[in-house]
Amino acid sequence: MPKQAVLVRTLVDLVDSLVADFDIVDLLTLLSDRCVEALDVAAAGVMIATPAGHLQVVASSSDAMRTLELFQLQSDQGPCVDAYRSGKPVVNQDLRANLGRWPRFTPHAIAAGFRSTHSLPMRLHGQTIGALNLFRVDNGTLDPDDVAAAQALADVATVAIIQNRATADTQALNNQLNHALTSRVIIEQAKGKISEAAHLDMDQAFQRLRHHARNHNLRLTDLAHDIAAGTLRPGSLDPLPSPHPHR
Repeated sequence: MPKQAVLVRTLVDLVDSLVADFDIVDLLTLLSDRCVEALDVAAAGVMIATPAGHLQVVASSSDAMRTLELFQLQSDQGPCVDAYRSGKPVVNQDLRANLGRWPRFTPHAIAAGFRSTHSLPMRLHGQTIGALNLFRVDNGTLDPDDVAAAQALADVATVAIIQNRATADTQALNNQLNHALTSRVIIEQAKGKISEAAHLDMDQAFQRLRHHARNHNLRLTDLAHDIAAGTLRPGSLDPLPSPHPHR
């Protein structure tokens, strides 16, 4: 599907997600996936801050990306951390040429196969709630149109989350964020069961979980809970479609 069509579809899907009880994990997983599908990046992920200002990994497009994001938090350095703290984009960072900027984080990113990184703040009216992280396996700058498109998608998600926070009291907000983090644990458990049952790697297991959820209009976290709890067999999930030739 052409890039512009994917971007339009993504904006529509994000807006459609803006219901009173929308799931943060579902929303941000969609954002991560579509950035990889539509933009010139190999991986994407999203970190969101708790009310106390501590970043947490909420969504990622691949298992390798999730591991790298967790290391950003552990080392307390990296593009996503900088974008969140400064409220400004961190783009076109050649990892090999900037080894000194994030000395603990950069070697892990390079070892994971990435060569450049870009992070965009999720910010509205002076409030920064997190950051969208994009990684490429190639050196070179990211097309300005792709940067603008990624920021636009992140902005829509930001509006949704901030609007939701504005109508929730503190306890409800804490419960929502705790639910998002618990959902990530359940998704990891479901991925493990699918991987073992279907002899898939963790990325393929996640793709199959998302594919089935979308086909049947299910929440990703609800489906993952059923798999993790054993009430739904991994083998009953819809198979992944045959891969298309690389475009």
